[in-house]
Amino acid sequence: MIRIGNLTFDNNIFLAPMAGVTDLAFRIICKRWGAGLVYSEMVSSKAMHYDDKKTFSLMETAEEEAPMAVQIFGSDPHIMAESAKKIENMGVPLIDINMGCPAPKVAKNGDGSSLLKDFKLIGDIVKSVSSAVSIPVTCKVRCGINECIDMAELAKVIEDCGAAAITVHGRTAAMYYSGKADRNKITQVKRAVTIPVIGNGDIFSAEDAASMFEETGCDGVMVARGAQGNPFIFRQIREYMENSEVVTVPDDVERLSVMKEHISLLINLKGERTGVKEARKHVAWYTKGMHGGASVRNEVCKTESYDELMNIIDEYIKILRR
Repeated sequence: MIRIGNLTFDNNIFLAPMAGVTDLAFRIICKRWGAGLVYSEMVSSKAMHYDDKKTFSLMETAEEEAPMAVQIFGSDPHIMAESAKKIENMGVPLIDINMGCPAPKVAKNGDGSSLLKDFKLIGDIVKSVSSAVSIPVTCKVRCGINECIDMAELAKVIEDCGAAAITVHGRTAAMYYSGKADRNKITQVKRAVTIPVIGNGDIFSAEDAASMFEETGCDGVMVARGAQGNPFIFRQIREYMENSEVVTVPDDVERLSVMKEHISLLINLKGERTGVKEARKHVAWYTKGMHGGASVRNEVCKTESYDELMNIIDEYIKILRR
């Protein structure tokens, strides 16, 4: 168990917020497979300020995933606070502030990872947001923009200004997802603050999570790309941490059955046309490394109907069962 502010979670294995990935369907699947906390895709505070309907749809939630968190991004402390209040009024129990997104369309506006060059602004944002709501406010950061910054100092600013926890991705923004995450930076943050510290970066297996805990002393781990097409990782990490072995190892047919469940949730959430289109990337992730998976991915990319998509998957399952 882990406690953040006034919230207690069943476990300390979290699903990271990922733009274009962690929609409601994905979050529900990961929750079913043991994620202790799931995060929305990052939401623009400025878009919320202008009451953009599409932005509010990103925060659609369901009882099954509770408690969940919404991640917001922006650089205006007042607008961020205003958005946080709206989110709290929607019944969301936790808000995370993005201070690490390296995407140019985000960073060029002074948001995301660009905040890392201005500790004062970071402090103002955290203080403004945490003062505006009664629910816990957390922050997700990277280790710098082009070069690593003083992570201990940054963490202290974030804690002193009211954050209830901090997640550290051990890469700079310039690294995107290349190279290896620097766990020493996570250790530095853990030693600098008293609030929970969540380690993020390169968690692709239960063993990766265990070594993250051991090397950094972090209070929790956050899984990002390692959960794509692999929601089973949350249960596997818990099994490994509790018994030093992974029991849940689904075969290809079992993986595809969960994939079908995931796609059905996606269609129900977004409709057939959009759902089928967005299902393509999930099919690619679930079938990665499977024998004959490439031909299935090629077929799926050509279909636009739910029935046809499911027929392709069912035929593939029949082949795998032979």
